[in-house]
Amino acid sequence: MEDKLVSIIIPVFKVEKYLKRCIDSIISQTYKNIEIILVDDGSDDNCPKICDEYKKIDSRIVVIHKKNGGLSDARNYGIKEAKGEYITFVDSDDTIEQNYVDCLLETLLKNNADISVCGYMVKYDNGKEIPNANGKQMILNSKETLENMLYQRDFNVASWAKLYKRSLFNKIEFPVGKIHEDAFTTYKLVMKSKRIACDLKPLYNYMIRSNSILTGDFSEKKLLVIDAYDEMGKAISKKYNDLESAIIRGKVYARISCLRQMINCKPRLKELEKSIRKEILLYKKNILFDKKTDKRDKIAILTLMLGRNVFRLSWNLYCKLTGRNM
Repeated sequence: MEDKLVSIIIPVFKVEKYLKRCIDSIISQTYKNIEIILVDDGSDDNCPKICDEYKKIDSRIVVIHKKNGGLSDARNYGIKEAKGEYITFVDSDDTIEQNYVDCLLETLLKNNADISVCGYMVKYDNGKEIPNANGKQMILNSKETLENMLYQRDFNVASWAKLYKRSLFNKIEFPVGKIHEDAFTTYKLVMKSKRIACDLKPLYNYMIRSNSILTGDFSEKKLLVIDAYDEMGKAISKKYNDLESAIIRGKVYARISCLRQMINCKPRLKELEKSIRKEILLYKKNILFDKKTDKRDKIAILTLMLGRNVFRLSWNLYCKLTGRNM
């Protein structure tokens, strides 16, 4: 197995507080035949210097300095540079366990899969940790994986915590200039795959920071998650029209995600709130009577039917009880 080169792509932008911790977790991998691609996306802090310092101490490190183009652009640069037959992504404020590459590669190879997946730990900057890893081992086909992804069960849209055959990225790139880039991209990679192997041990540590792109103040660019799930739904429906219930769940999830970020905005975005609430409630029966949809979604629908204030109070209470901030 050691003859297989794995390329690890890390986009870097204004994360000097976390970057060394991230790189240290990568260079200490038990699997040694790795290529570490640090893509400095025009960061104006100490990140470029840190990248160059690490390059001097580990010959496996490749550093790319480029003008700022966003996360998608940085990943695309990394993919073009990658020499490995297999690719994985690590965000520069996250870390991976020492056996991350070892386990993902072994899982992929022994199951002749196109993508392998591990579990992860969600770590909030308030100290709260939530495991998203149930230890399951399973092999899924493309259709089963897409259904899991739309219901957010054992496979999600995140590009990290996964290992890919490099060939999957032929003619597929992350969308430059858009946030929620993973939701625009991961489903395309799954649709090109025949076998997806899961070993859901917690091997990736996902840090959620209160000032990150996804957890910061609401802006209308965050509505792109709705575009992403609508686009995803159309593409999946063309190939698997019997996944309609899962597609509806994905579309409703995206809208609830936006609405719950808007409800504490000051001043209120009344017309936008009203429009999204109306779109969600069009599918209320689909969600409430779908046995595969989880309770949180059903409660969101029921509270939204009772009005905006009930929805806001219930969501804020949920965040307080669980320690989540998104």
